[in-house]
Amino acid sequence: MPVKSVRVYTLALILSDIFAILTAFTIAYVLRVQIDSRPLVTNISALDFFTTFSLLLPFWLLTLLSLDLYSPRVYQKRMKEIGKLFIGSFLGILLVIGFAFIVDFPVFPARLVAVYAAVLTFVLLVFGREVLRKARSIAFRFGRGLQRVMIIGSGTIANNIIDNLGEANHSGFSIVAVCGTNVAVRNAKRYQSLEKALGDLKSLDIDTIIHTELFEDEIKNRLVFEAASANHIGYSFVPKEVEFYSGNNIVDILNGYPIIYVSQTPLAGWGEFAKRLFDIVGSLVGLILAFPFVLVIGGIIKITDKGPLIYKHKRVGLRGKTFWVYKLRSMYTRFSTGSAASGKSDEQIFREMGREDLIEEFKQNQKVAKDPRIMPIGNFTRKTSLDELPQLWNVLKGDLSLVGPRPIVKDELRHYKEAGATFLSVKPGVTGLWQVSGRSDLDYSERVNLDIFYVQNWSFWLDIKILFRTIGVVLKKRGAK
Repeated sequence: MPVKSVRVYTLALILSDIFAILTAFTIAYVLRVQIDSRPLVTNISALDFFTTFSLLLPFWLLTLLSLDLYSPRVYQKRMKEIGKLFIGSFLGILLVIGFAFIVDFPVFPARLVAVYAAVLTFVLLVFGREVLRKARSIAFRFGRGLQRVMIIGSGTIANNIIDNLGEANHSGFSIVAVCGTNVAVRNAKRYQSLEKALGDLKSLDIDTIIHTELFEDEIKNRLVFEAASANHIGYSFVPKEVEFYSGNNIVDILNGYPIIYVSQTPLAGWGEFAKRLFDIVGSLVGLILAFPFVLVIGGIIKITDKGPLIYKHKRVGLRGKTFWVYKLRSMYTRFSTGSAASGKSDEQIFREMGREDLIEEFKQNQKVAKDPRIMPIGNFTRKTSLDELPQLWNVLKGDLSLVGPRPIVKDELRHYKEAGATFLSVKPGVTGLWQVSGRSDLDYSERVNLDIFYVQNWSFWLDIKILFRTIGVVLKKRGAK
């Protein structure tokens, strides 16, 4: 499915699971307490029972999450999904029983409630997902949510895959273009020229490329992959030696052929939802805590140098979208750069100050060690990172994430070379690996490598680790300039 459809379907799965779990425990309570006339172990009101399990619900969802039940590689395979739902139901009820054991108040009115709930949870989880699967098939039949595919390849493998994906309402794939020879396909645009096919990716609204036979010419293979990355679409290929491929790539079987799904980042599906929810909660809490600091620092800035309290500068974000990033102003107004201030570049400012000696250092690192443009309070806020507190508003708006690659200006993309598209596949962050690995002490190539490593190896726990390490780095003022 296209990225947007994956997001919608993942959200639907989460809501379906929430409804299934709550419904299962409600029915279990009614069956044992309201219908069964036998005496209860403990009298627990329906409101108290429902409140307890509503509070435990997030932990149950995290259990399902840990089993990859919100990942396409699981929910697109019925039997694999059902098996993991059974494990998730079992682990979830153990979690509840464990909670009941350690707290000093009753959780279950009778032991049978836990048994009923365990069975009903599994049944309703499976039922809810089957309903969504059927709804998705109906949507496919009406042309909604289909993944628009370009096949690149010739011969038997390409024809077999095309035949297998022919029924769009079952597969969810719609083959809209083919580049190759000896390939039979109806209702699809045919290309003989690879360059022409790749040039039309955007106009055809292609969601993914399936490369069935790699070219002998490695330059052509690289051209296909870079075109997919530049257009932020999926790319899969049928390898000749599967054992050569490992890491975050997913090896699967498509119509009897081994196929490798190459992803720019693991941050997709449930990960994107979890990260965004964490960003919203974290930024809201952060803004509340930051408010008194902003008031005090803002007053000092105004006394030191008349001018705007907030400095904003354009940065490049997700998929190349530009946005204004906010900071507490640390430079004297007359030296501030960018279109939102003087409109002058850093190089122009240095020349006007008679400090041409700093231009080369700035070109290399995009900053200088002892910048004469910075106010005394600015030196303090930069060393303590307090100047970045307004970026919590960027996080709440969705421009930034709490953790991610560095927010850079457009000119800096040249440093990322062919990895630029990978860098732009996730939101930049207020902090990141660069922040906890030396900050300004790193040269630019090292920062680029850290950014790309983060994008390709993202995990929720990596974000948590970086946040905790950031606190230590800021308190020690290590590498800040």
